[in-house]
Amino acid sequence: MTPQSNPAPDGPQPSAPELSNGARDFRLRMAVIDCQTEAALDMTRDRHGRTVHAGAAEAARAHRDKAALEAYSIHLAPHADALLETARRALDELPSARHLAGWRGVLDGLAASATEIRRALDRPAGPGSPAERTQHSALWPHLTAWADYSVIASNLADQREDQHHKAPLTGEEQQMWTERAQAAQRRGELELTESWYAADGQPITLAYLVEDDDSTVVALRGDPGAPGWQVIGHYAHEYEAGKVLPAPVPPGVLRPDVSRFNRPVPAPEVSLQELIRDAIEAQHAGDASNALLSATQRGYDAGPMVRLQELLETSSQFASALETVQGRQVGARLSALGRQIEFLTREVEDAAEDLGATVAVLPPHRTPMLRTRPRPAVDTTPPAPPPRASTPSRLR
Repeated sequence: MTPQSNPAPDGPQPSAPELSNGARDFRLRMAVIDCQTEAALDMTRDRHGRTVHAGAAEAARAHRDKAALEAYSIHLAPHADALLETARRALDELPSARHLAGWRGVLDGLAASATEIRRALDRPAGPGSPAERTQHSALWPHLTAWADYSVIASNLADQREDQHHKAPLTGEEQQMWTERAQAAQRRGELELTESWYAADGQPITLAYLVEDDDSTVVALRGDPGAPGWQVIGHYAHEYEAGKVLPAPVPPGVLRPDVSRFNRPVPAPEVSLQELIRDAIEAQHAGDASNALLSATQRGYDAGPMVRLQELLETSSQFASALETVQGRQVGARLSALGRQIEFLTREVEDAAEDLGATVAVLPPHRTPMLRTRPRPAVDTTPPAPPPRASTPSRLR
């Protein structure tokens, strides 16, 4: 690999779309590398997720690190600084919004990662040496930072000059269309289809306004579940709306420290189907009790019921983080369901302990059923096949 970490000094400056396309190609390549690595790592684990072939897992990660660095050197290294510079200029021109400070921090982080990667590309370790593996492993967090968050830099570089939406409606028309949409919402005939945030931090929602078996695409600004939203335009179809409405910006994240490329090693777990089989195959009460207790186990290797509660609580946090009226309502419902699952988990745990305390086995009259039948003796005549139903001859 002979990467070029800087563009040619006399070369032409790439356009903004070319810069964002390079970052997009890198993200796509990283997604492929991630899928291939996960498939390779799955081969190193047992059925419960425990790594049983440590050497093969280490080799898979080393191959991943090297492939990621090669992808960066091809798609991003020559123009990473230019992309960040273009993104910063676009960021400075945006109207004030809550997310801009966070985006500026992301660009600063990407610049720091680009510096670390450039330093390694300029001073590569010996090919195939342990030092090269160490160097590539140290670069992995910086490479994944670009894979996870360069979409923000790409979006900024792609900002259209006409990003500030000019409402095509007069004040009276806007009020009329808003009242029509509010009336349709009360009738249950305002069908929301798509939502995004504009660069100014305001939510935009597309909806079908249904009136007398006819529908019109309308764009709403604000939370459709709260008072104060307005119709800012009506269109013949969604494609027309997408051409003139403010472009969407990348959505946020539930937790800022989460990366799809740096997921924690999954904890060993027994599937619910396997626990059901354990209960079916059990003959002693203690065996069936253990299957139930495994479902309610807590801690690092938590059981399915505890994982379900975690899923409900996390989904509740997500719904609340949407910061909409409906999102907060759904979040409250999910949180209540999580508390019910917690109560149910304790009840199942108590019942499992009571089942184990019975010290009993299944009665012998519950006999098994053989899946195979005895083969007939060699000198016996096989039974005659059933008579075939007579069918009329087909006429030609």
